[in-house]
Amino acid sequence: MSTRLNYYRASPAAMKAMMAIEEATKGLSIPLALRELVKMRVSQINGCAYCLNMHAPDARAAGVSQQKLDVLAAWRESPAFDARERAALAWADALTRLEASGAPDSDYAAVVEVFSETEVVDLTLVINVINAWNRFAVGFRSQHPVAQDHAA
Repeated sequence: MSTRLNYYRASPAAMKAMMAIEEATKGLSIPLALRELVKMRVSQINGCAYCLNMHAPDARAAGVSQQKLDVLAAWRESPAFDARERAALAWADALTRLEASGAPDSDYAAVVEVFSETEVVDLTLVINVINAWNRFAVGFRSQHPVAQDHAA
C-alpha cells in the first residue's frame, strides 16, 4: 500500500481548517484521557492504522492504562471501563457506525445520564473530528512510521 496524496500539500487551506477544529477540541469539557480513548476506539472501527499509531502513545501519556488499550476493541465485555468511559465509547460506536446504528435512544440515554448537555455536545464534536481525520488518513492511505522495536 502506498500513500495516494499528501493532503497537507494538496490543500493547505483545508488542512488549516481541520487543524483549527482539532485545536478547538482541546479546550472543550472532555478530559484528555477520555478524548484519546475515544480517538483510539473510533480509529479501531475505521481501520485507521495511522491514527491508532499516533494516538496510542498520546493515550498512554494522558493516563489511559495499557490494559484499557489492550481490551478496547472488546470494551463491552471488559470491566476495565467506568460508567463515563462506557457511555462515551457506546456513543462513539453509535455515531461512527451511524448507517447501522441510527444513534439509538439507549446509547443517547446512557450518555446523557453521565454527561452534561455541554459535555455531550463536546464529546460528539471529538467523535466527529476523529472520524474526519480517519477519512483523510484511510482515504489517502497515510502511512505511519514503522518502529524499530527490538523487544519480543
